[in-house]
Amino acid sequence: MKTKKIGLLLLTLLLILVAGCGSKATENGAGKTSGETSSAAGENEPEKLKDVKVVLDWTPNTNHTGLYVAKEKGYYAEEGLNVEIMQPGAGGSDAMVASGKVPFGVSIQENVTQGRTQGVPLVSIAAVIQHNTSGFAAPVDRNIKKPKDFEGKTYGGWGSPVEQAVISSIMENAKADANKVKFVNMGEADYFTAVKRDIDFAWIFYAWTGIEAELRNEPLDMMYVKDFSDKLDYYTPVIVTNEKQIQEDPELVKAFMRATSKGYEYAIKNPEDAANILLKAVPELDKDLVIASQKWLSPKYQDDAARWGEQKEQVWKGYSDWMYEHKLLDKPLDVDKAFTNDFLP
Repeated sequence: MKTKKIGLLLLTLLLILVAGCGSKATENGAGKTSGETSSAAGENEPEKLKDVKVVLDWTPNTNHTGLYVAKEKGYYAEEGLNVEIMQPGAGGSDAMVASGKVPFGVSIQENVTQGRTQGVPLVSIAAVIQHNTSGFAAPVDRNIKKPKDFEGKTYGGWGSPVEQAVISSIMENAKADANKVKFVNMGEADYFTAVKRDIDFAWIFYAWTGIEAELRNEPLDMMYVKDFSDKLDYYTPVIVTNEKQIQEDPELVKAFMRATSKGYEYAIKNPEDAANILLKAVPELDKDLVIASQKWLSPKYQDDAARWGEQKEQVWKGYSDWMYEHKLLDKPLDVDKAFTNDFLP
C-alpha cells in the first residue's frame, strides 16, 4: 500500500476510455453469465457460477483483505459468483470500472469526486475504512511534528495539485508559509529509500507504511490529515461500480456486496486468520507486515459506523466542498449520485 495516486493525473485517459469502451459494459463479468446451465445439460447438473471481476487500486494489501476472505471462505460462491480479483492495468481501476470493462473495483473518494464532476459514471457502493488513515510522515530525526515544521523541508509526492492544496491549507491555518516547502516528485520510489536519499516527508497510509516503519524500527512522526479538518476525513479506499451496472443488473451488485460485506466482517473479528488468507492468496507479501497491518487495520474497517461499508452524505459533501473551495473541481459535486448505501446488506 504505497501513497495513493490521485485521479487528476489519469482523468484525461479515464474520460477517453469511458467514451471508447462504454459500449462494452457487458464484457468481463458485467451482465455476462459465463456458465448458465444449458437446457440440454440435464436438470441434475450443478448450476455454474457467474464470472465476475473486481479490480484493485494497487498491489494487494490489507485494504483488500475482505475481498480475499470472501473468495476463500466461499461467500461469493454462495451468491452464485466466481470472483476474480485482479490488479489494475495502465489506465487504473477507475477507468476499467467506469468504462464497463469490469463491474467492480477499488478506488478512493477523491477520484470518484473528480471523475463525477467531469461526467465519469463511477458510483461508490461501500467505504472500506470509515476514517482516513493517511497522513504526512517523517523520520523522527527530521523533527517534523507540526505543519510549521514543514518550512525548509522537502516533500516527496506524485505531482498532484491536491497535495499542494492540502499542505498549503493546513500550513496556512497554522500561520506557516507553504512557499518554504520544496516539492519533488518521488514517482514510484519506496518511502524508506526516498527519505534516506532526497526527501524529508511524504503522504502515506499508516496501516501499511507506518506499520512497516514500526517493524523496521524506524520510528515516524505522523500527522493524519483528518486531524486538521473534518472535511479531510474522507473515505479512502472505497468500492465502486458504474451507473450502467446498477441500472442493468442491480441484483448482481447486491449479491457481490452481500458476500464482500461478510468478508470484511470476518476480517474485523478474525484479523490474524484474515491476514493468513491474504498471504495464502498473495504469498510474496511480507508475512510479519501483513499480520501486523491487519491487526492494526481490522478495527478501523467499521469503526464507529452502524455497519461495515456505511457512507455518510456529510463526508462526501464536506470533502467535495473543500475541493471546490480550493479550485480542485470545476463545479460542485452532485453528492447524491456519487455514492449509495442501497446495496449494503
